[in-house]
Amino acid sequence: MTKPEPGAAPPEAPTPTPKEDAPAPGAAVGAAPPEDAPPPPPPEGAPVEDAAQDDPGSDGAAPGDPADEIAALKDRLLRAVAETENLRKRAAREREEAARYAISGFARDVLVVAEDMARALGDLPESVRGAPGAKAPVEGLELTRRNLDAALERHGIARIDPAGEPFDPNLHEAMFEVDAPGAAPGSVVQVVEAGYRIHDRLLRPARVGVARRAASPEEKPEDGSGGAGGGRGDGEPPP
Repeated sequence: MTKPEPGAAPPEAPTPTPKEDAPAPGAAVGAAPPEDAPPPPPPEGAPVEDAAQDDPGSDGAAPGDPADEIAALKDRLLRAVAETENLRKRAAREREEAARYAISGFARDVLVVAEDMARALGDLPESVRGAPGAKAPVEGLELTRRNLDAALERHGIARIDPAGEPFDPNLHEAMFEVDAPGAAPGSVVQVVEAGYRIHDRLLRPARVGVARRAASPEEKPEDGSGGAGGGRGDGEPPP
């Protein structure tokens, strides 16, 4: 060992190096942790996730079965097709009804004209029909009336003349009741105004008179007579 020269600086001491953590006793240096080792705890403040969301065997919602999804989609498709078919049929029916009954309002107005013409021809006296120069106009009016009736029939408008038929509230409108001994009770004995229908729909009910039904014995009023002599029924003579 050499002595330092007088006036020289003393030598510097060596800097100690940090030592690495020593491995646990019995553990191999550089070995990986075992597979069954528990995971390290999460750091403080980190959100804790629900393990049931990632576990398909837990009580959480399991992924849908493809067969069930296919069946549900097929059911929705069939329902949509059925609804579309119903809408198509309904639109076709409404279009057909609109075409069949679109002239209902116009037909009611034309019926008034046709009936006025028929009423005028029916009330025409024979003296006027046989007058000189009146035959041709009268025949022309009758021909016009027949053509008008034929035009109404071509458009599905039929006349309702229920004389002698049973009263039908769906087609007839009762104006009055009369005593008709030779007619069945509840039958039409007089037609005040004929009715009309367009195809299978009522256009105007027929206004009729109906035979009155016979009163039952319970409905007959009691006269209170007490037999011969006009007694009051209690054995006392009349006052």
